[in-house]
Amino acid sequence: MSKIKKIFSLSREVIENRGLIWSLAKNDFRTKYAGSYFGTIWAFIQPIVTVLVYWFVFQKGLRQNALSLAPGVEVPFVLWLIAGIVPWFFFSDAWGAGTNTLNEYAYLVKKVVFKVSILPIVKIVSALFVHIAFVALVIIIYCCYGRFPDLYYLQLIYYSFCAFMLVLGLSYATSAIVVFFKDLTQIVNIVLQVGIWMTPIMWNLETMEIPQILKNVFKLNPMYYITSGYRNVFIYKVNFWQQPRLTLYFWVFTLLMFGIGTLIFKRLKVHFADVL
Repeated sequence: MSKIKKIFSLSREVIENRGLIWSLAKNDFRTKYAGSYFGTIWAFIQPIVTVLVYWFVFQKGLRQNALSLAPGVEVPFVLWLIAGIVPWFFFSDAWGAGTNTLNEYAYLVKKVVFKVSILPIVKIVSALFVHIAFVALVIIIYCCYGRFPDLYYLQLIYYSFCAFMLVLGLSYATSAIVVFFKDLTQIVNIVLQVGIWMTPIMWNLETMEIPQILKNVFKLNPMYYITSGYRNVFIYKVNFWQQPRLTLYFWVFTLLMFGIGTLIFKRLKVHFADVL
């Protein structure tokens, strides 16, 4: 019962300080690129360049011009690629920043009256600003290909929330542990480097000639649910409730990770100021 109270107390702190979270997130987003000539434009340059590189390698270099979804149904590879890689950019940026948030805001952690629990959310909301702009860019690209928004696009809010909750639970755990174990930052970076290839983002899991049991193993990756969800919105036109088992598994995993992450954060919080 006490553990459940800790989880809910943290959620209450977040709700009570939502105004402060919003202000800190906006300030974090602005100061990240303060002093540079192009300012916040740099936040979008790296993802765009990454997409262009993958597009050139796969579509021009490997001649992957179109992806076959079903007999007689094809989609330009670049559209299939960006639909899956956009949520990964948000997840990667948010988790990397969220992991190091306590070290970056050490001066706030040492203040007795400051609610330290809101700091990981600040970083995730800051990354969300870029994600929203990048999703808008993807919608424009799809429109250029003659694929215009429909009601399925409303699910982008749902899948963005899924990514937010997943990365929040992970960030609570890693941001607390990294204060005492600095090497965790490098471990997270390696996980993200490997994760982009282990998640079906640049390859199609459904068309691969591998045993079904191995496909099911890949689907245990919670980011599979999110990346495939974005593709369901943009390409396949499938509602999330049409995949009840996958949806149930994702939320059980995410809520479990959120509970574990908040408990670790609460348990270690009393030692943050001493170590930092």
